[in-house]
Amino acid sequence: MANDTTAAARSAAPATPEPVPTPETPSTPEARSAPGIPSGRLPLLALLALATAVFVTSLTETLPAGVLPGMSADLGVGEAAMGQAVTVYALGTALTAVPLAARTAAWRRKRLLLTSVAGFAAANTVTAVSSSYALTMGARFLAGVAAGVAWALLAGYARRIAPPHLQGRAVAVAMTGIPLALSLGVPAGTFLGEAVGWRVAFTAMTVIAVGLLGWIALAVPDLPGEAHGGRAPVARTLRVPGVLPVLAVTFTLVLAHTVLYTYVATYLGHIGLAGSTGLVLLVFGAASLAGIWFTGRHIDRRLRILTLAGTILVAVAAAVLAVPAGSTGLVLTAAVLWGFGWGGAPTLLQTAVADAGGEHAGTAQTLLVSLWNAAMAAGGIAGGVLLDVLGAGALSWSVLVLLGPVVGIVAGARVHGFPARPAARG
Repeated sequence: MANDTTAAARSAAPATPEPVPTPETPSTPEARSAPGIPSGRLPLLALLALATAVFVTSLTETLPAGVLPGMSADLGVGEAAMGQAVTVYALGTALTAVPLAARTAAWRRKRLLLTSVAGFAAANTVTAVSSSYALTMGARFLAGVAAGVAWALLAGYARRIAPPHLQGRAVAVAMTGIPLALSLGVPAGTFLGEAVGWRVAFTAMTVIAVGLLGWIALAVPDLPGEAHGGRAPVARTLRVPGVLPVLAVTFTLVLAHTVLYTYVATYLGHIGLAGSTGLVLLVFGAASLAGIWFTGRHIDRRLRILTLAGTILVAVAAAVLAVPAGSTGLVLTAAVLWGFGWGGAPTLLQTAVADAGGEHAGTAQTLLVSLWNAAMAAGGIAGGVLLDVLGAGALSWSVLVLLGPVVGIVAGARVHGFPARPAARG
């Protein structure tokens, strides 16, 4: 999850002198909405197209988890080896997001978004027809590269086509694609894979991506890239007050979440609830949708409080899961708390890093994308080590250990990063 970058022109209203940038009138491109967008409301059709792009990105990443047995059997490898299809995807994003964002900074935004979605269509098509494990893993890496482009673009795109006072809500609408992928996409893909084969599930992803290309072409306004194709160097961006705290929170929070989420089926089996995995994930996804809806309603005024509250809810959920009661009711309660707390995290963190980054928001969001996916890859590895060394019972306790510093960083970054007063946009 990951961050999403990105110069907008003024609307078609009569030209007025450009204000001198001050802390109250930021000069970042994301602070001004796109031409032709009414100043008082959200461009929902365009934002829903972006949400569908987020859906495609998230579901392409997680779909192998739902069809793993069929993929491993057809490609002649073990399930552990096939599971690395998710890791390879995350590495493709983490390794290429920053350099690709720099190389494509001058591209017009719609052209770049269309290229990314076309990349998903190509990668999922190759995955659907491949009979070679090596070729499949290469396609998964390509899908991760496309995701790196998309994640470094989508949140910034949503901000730029929205009125300044609704930018946080616009990102929340775009990010609904994540919980929808988890709560509906993965179960649907799993069912499709079991009913007619995993290759059909990936073919369906191609069909969705092709349809999305037309939707974007018709409904999403085009925006220019960055002036002269330039963007701030990474080192300079990291020195901007507030950027490092947000990135530190991102890496640690995503790491904690991924350690438990990746192995949630194993953990539920450990406490005697293996048959409840589908129900738990469904409840988690539904609660995530509620969480992102609530975040969208309040993010533009209460980003700091929402970040603290969401982290604490995930910590409470981990504490409940750490109780070795094996009660379905307790586990479902934990899933509700976990999903509601986690659902708004992508929106909160992407908005926080864009606000903190100011004129360097594009680079800051690209860094967040890279760290998000690096944390996902690290979470999968760390969770596996914990399982081998300490057993499944250690997973929930590791989440509690990791989330303590997250609360401390957010609480301490009250001036820059997660400010007590809402960031001025306009």
